[in-house]
This record gives sequence, structure tokens and C-alpha cells, in this order.
Amino acid sequence: MSTADASIARAAFDDLLTIAGLDTSDIEIEVQDLALDTRIRATEAAVAAIGAGGYIASRFVGDSTVRVSTRHVEASLQSYAHVKFEDPSRAPGPRMAAAQRAAIAGFQRAGDGRWMYIHPGFPHNTESLLEVLGDPRDEDEARRAIAGWEALRLEQEIMRRGLCSAMLREPDEWDTSPMGRILNSRPVVEIIQVGDADPRPAVAGARPLTDYKVLDLTRVLAGPTCARTLASYGAQVIRIGARDLPHVPLFVAETGLGKRSAHVDLKTDTGRVKLRELIGEADVFSQGYRTGALERQGFGVAEVVRAKPGIVYVSINCYGHEGPWRSVPGWEQLAQTVTGMAYLHGNSHNDGRPQLQPAAVTDYTTGYLAAYGALVALLRQREQGGSYWVRVSLARTGVWMRSLGLHEAVTHRPFDGKEITELRAIAETEWGSMHHLRPAVELSNTDVLWQQPPVSLGSHAPAFGG
Repeated sequence: MSTADASIARAAFDDLLTIAGLDTSDIEIEVQDLALDTRIRATEAAVAAIGAGGYIASRFVGDSTVRVSTRHVEASLQSYAHVKFEDPSRAPGPRMAAAQRAAIAGFQRAGDGRWMYIHPGFPHNTESLLEVLGDPRDEDEARRAIAGWEALRLEQEIMRRGLCSAMLREPDEWDTSPMGRILNSRPVVEIIQVGDADPRPAVAGARPLTDYKVLDLTRVLAGPTCARTLASYGAQVIRIGARDLPHVPLFVAETGLGKRSAHVDLKTDTGRVKLRELIGEADVFSQGYRTGALERQGFGVAEVVRAKPGIVYVSINCYGHEGPWRSVPGWEQLAQTVTGMAYLHGNSHNDGRPQLQPAAVTDYTTGYLAAYGALVALLRQREQGGSYWVRVSLARTGVWMRSLGLHEAVTHRPFDGKEITELRAIAETEWGSMHHLRPAVELSNTDVLWQQPPVSLGSHAPAFGG
């Protein structure tokens, strides 16, 4: 990474502070060689998002120097890949690999020559996508089935069924589409005051979010990264899920640092009552369900703010919170596919065949942006009062990354084992010693770390810790 690249990261950092209505400030960036082989400025975007969150966190405990290292930030965009268990036989498994899933997953040519990214996701999603394609028996049959569709019609049918896949788009095609225009007109982080409330009294503590409580109703990477980041600044976090929801055990471990974990069944009166009790104690309610899902259970932003004036409600999804795709489910790969990121990366690396970034760049960065938005809202609440709604999406993050421009050429130095070892800490978990990346930001006046080791889902009672 060059000094010119660092200037772009600083400008993106300033832009994030401007979104929050704050004056620009300084950040110390340790500029090092790029690790990721991509022309997309994912590193600069993540440096800005992590650094901006650290700057706001520091304001809870006084002036502080904010430091980030570009190599550490890049490692954090591949964070789950850098987890190591001393006893691999005890490590939580991936639970997403299956022959049927592999047969249809990835970029596939439709009959009109356009590319589709087929994302089976969890097993029940795989079965439903196979049904759309006529239940192909193997990869060859799957390819022929996909080739029997026009890409746009296949995308529409898959989305109509509430499944995950998308047609590849060039940047201009996305930006001029109805969904792209709506989403691109919004800031990369939206912080909206949605009600009045008295300011929360400041609490003296050694860490920025001492005595703040966070409900984390999210899965996989972006949402859990938001709550994990708040936990690194001292918040008490409890992850709330249901027993019947599928998950990826490795992701649970990697994003579970700093969190308790409990099951609450929102399909039952008892579960809804329990969640309302927890909302009464919480300062942040972070959720990653598709638009409308929690509203149907009585936990949309209006209901939660009414139950707890002064709360910060965080909404995280793939395609944004307005427009025709607001309730369409999506993942990292699909955000890259629709926004032109996979098109650009493929053109520079893969002879024109679409290709994904070499890291979960929109997932993790969206999580850091959500945490930044939550921190800004909490600071406003403390200083001015009010209830707030923070909105982010993977696709908007992808377009923001594109807006930073492209590297003209990429000379990169991949990570080696010794370097990653130096970036790790060790947590003693139910799976044995777990080596994981430390937080990628340092503050001169407070610790940034996780005190709670990750646990299996549902390990605790649905209550905040002491």
C-alpha cells in the first residue's frame, strides 16, 4: 500500500465522520505492502471503517490516538480463515459443504450467455434451488438446467421464492438500475433519529462501552461482526437465536468472541415476552433478518423504540432497506455479483470470467460500518438524547468501495504464518485453545479486546451477564 493509497483511506475516514456530522480528525495508519490481490480498494475502505469506529469509541473515554495497520486490517477481512485450534479434531466444522451444493454453487452461464452466481447457502436452500432447476443429479445436469434459462428470468424466479442467487452486472448496469439508484442515493451508513428520549447518563469506566448492553440477532459474518466489534470496546453482548436456524459453526466461533449466547423462540408467546424483557435492558438492538421478518413478530424498529426509548436499532441486510429488493435475502458473494465488483475483479484476474474478491470484503466491512454507526448513535444519545436507527447493507458497502477508485496495478505480498501468528491472541474455549486475530485497531487510552470466549449457540440463559 502506498502513501497515495493511505491518503484515500484517510479521505474515506473523513467522509464517514462527515456522515455523522463530525469534524474530521486524525488517524495513524501504519502503511505496509498490500496482502490482497485485488484492484478494488477494499483495504482503504476497511481501514476507514475500523478507524472511524475506533475514533468514536475513544470519545467515550477522552481523547485518544487511533492506530491501524493496513496488514492487520487486511487479515481481518479474512478473519475466519486465520482461526486455528490447537486440537483440530475438536474444532467446530463448517457444515456447509455438500455434494449437491457443490454441483450448482458459483458462477454459471445462463442460456443467454450471461453469468449467474448460484448461492445454495444452507441445506434447505440447496434443496429449493435444486427444485427450481428440475432436481439435477450432477454438475453436468445442473449446468444444462441453468443454460435453459435466461439469466434475468432465473434471477427473478429464484428471488420470488425467497432464495439466493443473482445475475452478474457491470458497475454502470447496477448504478443505473432502479435498485441501484435507490441504494446509491443513500449514505454508506444511515443514522436516522426515529424518536425522542432523554440522554443516557454517562458512566465512568475504563473502556468506551462499559455498562452498555447489546442484543445481537444476526448470523454468519456482517451482523455478528458488528456486535463483536462493540464487545471489543467493552459492551455486554448476548447473541439471540433460535434452535432451528442453521448456522456455520466456524463462523459462530470466530464472530462469537466477547458474547454470551442464548436461544429464544420468537414463535412462542414466552419467547416474545423474554425478548421484550431483554430489550428493556438493552442499549443496542442489532438484527440481520430480511426486511419484514421481525416486524411480523412485533420487533420492527417502531415497536422496539416504543418498548425502549433511547435504544439504537441496527438493521443489516444485503440489498438495502428500501426499493424492490429490500426483502430479498443475500450474501457476500451476491453483493459482489450485482454491484460490479465480481465483473471488475474477473476482468483483471480471470480473462473476463467473473471472480470474487480474495476475502469477505463486504461482509466484514459492513459489520465494521454498522458498529461505527451504532457508536455514533450511542454518542448522540448520550449527548443529545433520542432513539436511532442505523442502516447498512452489503451492496451499498460494495458500491462505496468502488467509489474509492481502482488500483492501477497490484503488487501484493501474501500473508505468511509468522505474520499471522503475531496478529493473534488465544482464547480458551470449549473447543480447546483457539488462536484468533486481535482487533485491528489500537487506542492509546483504553484496551480494545474481547474478555468473553466464544461459546456454542444457546450456551447461556437469555440474560445479560454481570
